[in-house]
Amino acid sequence: VQLQASGGGLVQAGGSLGLSCAASGLSFGNYNMGWFRQAPGKEREFVAIISWSSSSVKYADSVRGRVTVSRDNAKKSVYLQMNSLAPEDTAVYYCVAGRAWIGPPPDYGMDYWGKGTLVTVSS
Repeated sequence: VQLQASGGGLVQAGGSLGLSCAASGLSFGNYNMGWFRQAPGKEREFVAIISWSSSSVKYADSVRGRVTVSRDNAKKSVYLQMNSLAPEDTAVYYCVAGRAWIGPPPDYGMDYWGKGTLVTVSS
């Protein structure tokens, strides 16, 4: 299984960035897909998750209203659109896949984790 995230980069505070994640090696339509992030020196934290059918989504309180998660099952891809970015959003963003919904740490119930893409927000 591969989860290849892309779209990270450097953006100024207040700007926007869109992340993509292309999945392979799994029955994509059977998995809930999500995003986590880990900032330097901090623990990994949940960002967003979308159900296999796109009927359910959940966001972390820290990003709700600024972030939109979506997916395209035909393209085996999941997306994260981030707006009004702030320096505290700086982190490595990981794409994840899981048959279960969000669970407890350390793996939060996710079956697969991608390698991550770095998002840096400058002030």
